[in-house]
Amino acid sequence: MREKRAFDELRPIKIQTDYFDYADGSAVIEIGRTRVVAAATIELKAPPFLKGQGTGWVTAEYAMLPRSTETRSQRERTPGKISGRTQEIQRLIGRSLRAVTDLKVLGERTIIIDCDVIQADGGTRVASVTAGCVALALALKKLLDEREIDKMPLRHLVAGISVGVVGGRELLDLDYAEDSQAALDMNVIETDGGQLVEIQATAEREPFSRKDLSSLLRLADTGIEQIIQAQKTALKRKSLLFMAYGR
Repeated sequence: MREKRAFDELRPIKIQTDYFDYADGSAVIEIGRTRVVAAATIELKAPPFLKGQGTGWVTAEYAMLPRSTETRSQRERTPGKISGRTQEIQRLIGRSLRAVTDLKVLGERTIIIDCDVIQADGGTRVASVTAGCVALALALKKLLDEREIDKMPLRHLVAGISVGVVGGRELLDLDYAEDSQAALDMNVIETDGGQLVEIQATAEREPFSRKDLSSLLRLADTGIEQIIQAQKTALKRKSLLFMAYGR
């Protein structure tokens, strides 16, 4: 385990845009053996609970392909009867993307981000946030180019990373084998300005200290900085490096 990678080293990361021809924005992220594709769809209406308020919404759906894992998993076929894990991850993605989007600028529109795990080897939820942000940026740029909105609603890039304690060692970017043995695992969602959006931390065996928390957050910072740079590189290739977000 972790024979060729330092404790603070990311797995190889690659982000490709325009994975789908028909989506309003799409991206696929590869981080190690984990691969997630995200596709954005623009709907020209706000959800019912926001109707008439002049504001929009960003939401997400998440799924794992049956053979994205070592053994086949069942599809969640029945609408409204998805697993608790799936609901939790969908809400995480949606919250993370709404946190960096000016919904008033978006107007009465809904953007749906579909995140599908092609292959899972740890960190699928944070990879979904990272790819979802790129897909969202492309969809918002489409609205801007078509003069449907007058400024960019995206205020920041947002990305996620996993950290944890495995065998008494702090590790960055856990793969599945490491995550399954972690005494403490944590998912961190953060903006390009270093602001935290969400922290999910779980002690599997023993409680952990605030010192442990602070140390792991510093480790997560180093990974997220690199991941956000990968987002910027992908967006720059699309002439979409609007670093003065929302201006």
